[in-house]
Amino acid sequence: MRVRSVLAAGAAALVTLTAAACGSGDAGGGEATSAGPVKLQFLSLAWQKESIAANKELVETWNKANPTIQVEYVQGSWDNVNDQLVTSFEGGEAPDVIHDDSPALSGFASRGYLLDLKDKLPAELKGDIPQAAWDTVTFSDGKDGQGVYGVPFLQESQVIIANKKLLDEADVRVPTAEEPWTWDEFAEITRKLTKPGKRFGVAWPMKSPVNKVLNLSLNFGGTFFQTDAAGKSTVKVGPEERQVLQRIHDQLHKDKSADPSALGMGTADPLPGFFDGKYALLPAGVFLRQQVVEQAPEGFEWVTIPPLKGTSAEQGAVSQTLSVAAQSKHPDEAVKFISFFLNGPNQVKLAKGDWLLPTSTSAAKDSSINAEKDGWDVATASAKNLVVAPFLKVNGYDEWRTKVATPALQQYFANKITLDAAAKTLVEEGNKVLERYSS
Repeated sequence: MRVRSVLAAGAAALVTLTAAACGSGDAGGGEATSAGPVKLQFLSLAWQKESIAANKELVETWNKANPTIQVEYVQGSWDNVNDQLVTSFEGGEAPDVIHDDSPALSGFASRGYLLDLKDKLPAELKGDIPQAAWDTVTFSDGKDGQGVYGVPFLQESQVIIANKKLLDEADVRVPTAEEPWTWDEFAEITRKLTKPGKRFGVAWPMKSPVNKVLNLSLNFGGTFFQTDAAGKSTVKVGPEERQVLQRIHDQLHKDKSADPSALGMGTADPLPGFFDGKYALLPAGVFLRQQVVEQAPEGFEWVTIPPLKGTSAEQGAVSQTLSVAAQSKHPDEAVKFISFFLNGPNQVKLAKGDWLLPTSTSAAKDSSINAEKDGWDVATASAKNLVVAPFLKVNGYDEWRTKVATPALQQYFANKITLDAAAKTLVEEGNKVLERYSS
C-alpha cells in the first residue's frame, strides 16, 4: 500500500454509541454520565482530500449521536507510522483506535500491542466482510490459536492506466475482467506501443518495488516465502517467483519497451509523462485513478485495464485496517466506534474518498462504485482476484522488505546485478533476518 508518517497524537475528544448502531447506518445515541464522556483517540492515516473529509464527517456524525463516547480525530501520515507507533506503544500513549495496514499487524500483535478482536465484533460486521479479507488480519495469538487484530476495510488491486487514444491508434484490444490481457499479450502490446526516441510502451515506477512485485507474482503462484509445520518461515525464489521479475526486466533491458528512467519514481511521478504521451501504460494501484481524474489535461482519454493474468489473475490482498490498542482504557467503546465507522454505507464513503475497494460485501454492491465512469466498474470487479498475500503471515517481513528486498530489486531492475544474484541475496540475507524473528 502507500508509503506512510504519523503526527504525534494530540489530546483526546469525546464518543458514544448504542449497540444497535454497531452495524447500521445510524451512529446510535446515548446520554452523558456524571463522570463525563468516555474519550477516545482515533489515529487516521487518510491522506487524500476526499478521504480526510469522509473520515472527519463520520467522526462528527458519531460524536453528535453519542455524547457519552466522544472520539478525537488525530491526523497522521503513512511515512514512518509504524516506527512512531512503536514509540507510542512503549510509552503507554498509543491511540485507542489505530488506522494502519495489514502487513504491520503481525509484528504488533506478536508484541502484544493490539487487542484480539475475535470475540468482540458484532455478527453483522463480521458477516458483511468475507473470510478472505479477515484472513489478512488473522495471526497467531502466541498460544495455540489465532487472533483477529484489526478490521479490514479497504483493499488495493494492481491495474493498468492506459492512454485510450494510443491504444486505438495501435488497434490494441481493450480487455475486460472476463478476458484480461495475459502477461505475454501485455509484453507484445508494450512493444507495439513503443516508438523509439518518442514513447515507451510502459513505465514501471519502482521506488518501492517489493509489495508490487510480491503481489503481482501470485499471478504465477510465486509466494516468496514458505512456512514449515513448526511455523518457521524462510525465503524462496524459485521459477514461480522469477516470472514477474524476469518479465519486467525484459521490458526494461531486452524489449526496451519500458523506460529505465522511471525506476526511481514513486507511483504517481510518471503522470506528467503519461499525459504528454511519453508512456502509453502505467501499472498502478487502483487509487491512482483519482490523481488521473484531477490532473489529466482537458480532453485526455484514458481507460482502466483489468489485472493481468499469468497462470491466474490472483494478486496479494493488503488491507487497510482499524485496530484497538491493547492498552486502551476503553476497548469496548473503541470496538463500538469501529463497528459504526466500518458499516456498509460508511465503507462506500471511505472507498470513494480513497479510490480503493471496500471489503464490505454490501458496500461493493453500491451503484456508485460499479459505474463505468472513472473505471470504477473495472476496479470493483478486480476485488475477486484478491487473495491473502503470503508475506502478511511472515514475522520479520517488514525488515526483510526494507533492508534486503528493496535494494536487491532496485539493483536488479537497474541491471546492476543478475537475477541469480538478486535471488541469492533475497534468500540468504533474508533468512538471516527472519531467523532473528523466529528465535
